[in-house]
Amino acid sequence: MLSRPLLRPVLSALLVASIAPSALAAEPLRLKHLYRCEDVLDTQRQTFCLTARGLADGELQVLLDGKPLPASAVKREDGLRITLDSKGYKSGPLWLKQGDEVSNPVWLSMAGSHVLAAKPGEVAKNMDGLNTYVDLVSVVIEEDAHGLDTAKALASKYGAEVVGAIAPLNTYQLRLPAKDLIQRDAMVLRLGSELSVDAVVIEESSAEEQEASAGASNEEQLGEEEWAANRFVDAVNYYQRRIPSKRSPIATKPVRIGLIERNVDFDAPDFKDYLGAAERQGNTPHTRLYSRDADKPDGHGSTVAGILAARWDDGGNTGFLRGLDGAGPGFEVIVDRNSDAGITANIAASVNLVEDGVRVLNWSWGIHRIGAKNIHGDEIDSLVRSGVAMSGYEELLEEFFLWLRREHPDVVVINSAGNGASFSGADDYRLPSSFVTEQLFVVGGHQRSDRKDVAVDDPAYVKRRSSSNVDTRVDITAAACVRASTAEENQQGSVHCGTSYATPLVAGVVASLMSINPDLHPDQLRMLLRRSAMTIGEEFDFEPTDADDLTAPILPSERGFDLNDKDIGRSARLDMQKALDLTVRSLNNKQ
Repeated sequence: MLSRPLLRPVLSALLVASIAPSALAAEPLRLKHLYRCEDVLDTQRQTFCLTARGLADGELQVLLDGKPLPASAVKREDGLRITLDSKGYKSGPLWLKQGDEVSNPVWLSMAGSHVLAAKPGEVAKNMDGLNTYVDLVSVVIEEDAHGLDTAKALASKYGAEVVGAIAPLNTYQLRLPAKDLIQRDAMVLRLGSELSVDAVVIEESSAEEQEASAGASNEEQLGEEEWAANRFVDAVNYYQRRIPSKRSPIATKPVRIGLIERNVDFDAPDFKDYLGAAERQGNTPHTRLYSRDADKPDGHGSTVAGILAARWDDGGNTGFLRGLDGAGPGFEVIVDRNSDAGITANIAASVNLVEDGVRVLNWSWGIHRIGAKNIHGDEIDSLVRSGVAMSGYEELLEEFFLWLRREHPDVVVINSAGNGASFSGADDYRLPSSFVTEQLFVVGGHQRSDRKDVAVDDPAYVKRRSSSNVDTRVDITAAACVRASTAEENQQGSVHCGTSYATPLVAGVVASLMSINPDLHPDQLRMLLRRSAMTIGEEFDFEPTDADDLTAPILPSERGFDLNDKDIGRSARLDMQKALDLTVRSLNNKQ
């Protein structure tokens, strides 16, 4: 007979052994991937393939914009796929529900642009040592030609197949009958000589690549003064108090923001309450976040998204738009990258998001031409592309911005200046920041200086982040360092630095300005940012750009035409609170 002291441990062991392993290690329900599959050129009936973690056997609901899809639209053979009639469904957040478990919501776009990523065996090294696609290229068709018909005719002529499309840009992806780069390059030359072809885009990328940053560092020091340099908390406090003011409340409008990123970790405390419908107490308008799920909390996408949407006071990151909840209209932050097909996929995702109503695009990415030199004369060795690839990307980006100006003139793109300590404005150095268009804002990075004896509005309060790209194409600078999200609550996240993380600070404040005055156009938004800006660095009197000239110099027209204003000639530093205040004041001009 077992003695009583031994009985409990034995019974406990038997109880544990009787529980199914899946119950002991039950994974949370998470959507990892959602992408177009089957016939991606079919715009009437669109099929999407989904990959989920933690999906069990049994009843499953797939909800689109909160409404369950009919069983006839969902198949669970070899994974999960849904087929939707374009006339009956609109773009919206999609999530899974199984029992008490709900997944993260992912944005499902019915807009139709999609390009394929190469598989591992379809990539080779070119002469520059860069990974490049062997048989997948995109052709930009002349604007006066019918894009799909022309692409199909070209495919028939060259024995290729049309496998992807960005129809609004008259751009189509072809799979060539090429076995190596010699065959591909020969076909690219012939395609480029076709009268109906404006450009051929060669994709140079491997798996996931994003804007290079300093990454995680235990040596970086990060205090509250970093974001204080842009009056982050002051801006949140101003919005929370001024918008619902009893004397003169301001009616705000919801704004959608698109982040061209891959995924976000919904297991992190920063994002754990965005699952499913993400209802809040009182059901008041609030920030919502839609994204594929990531495996780690400190990835690039989680950090960029966290600057806008992370919960407060749980350690890790702190979201600006999340801080406006309760006073704001409810912002929607959509994280999407279409596929892993590099720059072409970034543009495809951007087109879809704009057609789905996004007003602000956050592009925390960019590339340098191989051989580009930094301000010290050294060659840049990260995120570089060949001259041939850069030429194709330049044509594709030009088509995008022409389309944006023609069809969506109220949309703005916020782009990181880059971390090559190089020049952002020269097209032989960097894309897309070198484009000159009123709808593209370029953001540089600064960090807290060693001066402890100066006020926040003193130019010496901050200094240029040494890796930040510079020159007069940069519109404004913002704090470059942030704490990443963490796996557990109340942990201190690692420090990530780079212009990637300065960019969403500007994107967030631009979205908040639009919520106050949705009629603002890109040129007005840029003027509000620069009129309200604090300064950084020395006055440089409009001389040629050098290493200390972080942004375009502040002009007399941005200081009330006061030629003696102390800010004139200096670089511009984001002031989030003053930008909000100027926007509120601008409402008086509408009346």
